[in-house]
Amino acid sequence: MSGAQGRGTGPAADPAAESAPAPVRWGAATGVGSMPGGDARDTAKGVAATVEDFPFLAELPARGPGADMTGRTIGLLAETYAHLEPSGWRVSDRPGRDTRRSRSLLGEDLDALEEFTQGYEGPLKIQAVGPWTLAAGLELRGGEAFLGDAGACRYLAESLAEGLTAHLAEVRRRVPGAAVVLQLDEPSLTAVLRGRVRTASGYRTYQAVDRQVVRDALAQVIERARAAGAAGTAVHSCAQDVPFALLRRAGADAVSFDATLLTERDDEAIGEAVEDGMRLLAGVVPGVEGPLSDPAGSVMGVRTLWRRLGLDPGLLAESVVCTPACGLAGASPAYARAALAHVVRAARSLADNPE
Repeated sequence: MSGAQGRGTGPAADPAAESAPAPVRWGAATGVGSMPGGDARDTAKGVAATVEDFPFLAELPARGPGADMTGRTIGLLAETYAHLEPSGWRVSDRPGRDTRRSRSLLGEDLDALEEFTQGYEGPLKIQAVGPWTLAAGLELRGGEAFLGDAGACRYLAESLAEGLTAHLAEVRRRVPGAAVVLQLDEPSLTAVLRGRVRTASGYRTYQAVDRQVVRDALAQVIERARAAGAAGTAVHSCAQDVPFALLRRAGADAVSFDATLLTERDDEAIGEAVEDGMRLLAGVVPGVEGPLSDPAGSVMGVRTLWRRLGLDPGLLAESVVCTPACGLAGASPAYARAALAHVVRAARSLADNPE
């Protein structure tokens, strides 16, 4: 692969950074990424109309392999290919049917996004699986995950960083007025840090990865995305015990999480992150089917957290973006539409009544 090794190039080294959109205020509400159904145009139209100040490039995993978040990201990798085995995605020597399908489906999604964001100016979010969840879920030729091979993990992070550089350029070409925010999905990150990812046999787990190594790989991808013109970066995990401090040190501009899973042991790290300028993409609406509370009730936990941390209420609307707690792929289309509309109302409630 071409491109820098290690931690990647800085913004000044990449000409793309000079043409990046000027920093803008992030929207008040957005989605996590995945949506139900299989109609890219209908989904893009609904997203653009509902979270109109912070739309996102939706994933539609119901369309099958290659449309899921892992398959989509594999299609983005530079000089790394994979195919489907009964156990999951496995690396290949050359692009085959599964890689081509992944790229074709992404093309459909980008066509739909471009159609329904004509003339749009403002933040636009795209998602890709982060380097550690990808390493935990992508198999080497022998059937074990990349996670078990440190050199393979470094190669995969570089391939991802380079592939995302091209993807960012494509999105910016299609929606030239957008300030593109890259979200790295890392649902397996805590398991990677704690040595809880199981091997192919299921009888043992991979060794926990050193926190410095984890941070460096994330920093590499984040720095390369910023150099490629990303207006911001976020890391998403709807698991418990999100490592806020590590993500802040890796250079992420925001952390996306399930707000219902926070405990007081997260307070110090969250407080330091906010004071350092990080945004919180707070999942305040369930990602699974169920009754929706009133908008003010949905953000009560965020207000309580703010008071507990002693943070300035005036920073609340500036620092918090409301989202569903996780992706909406498992919900009905009706609930998914309602959930997105609800996070918009919840964000409005938070801005109108920050105390």
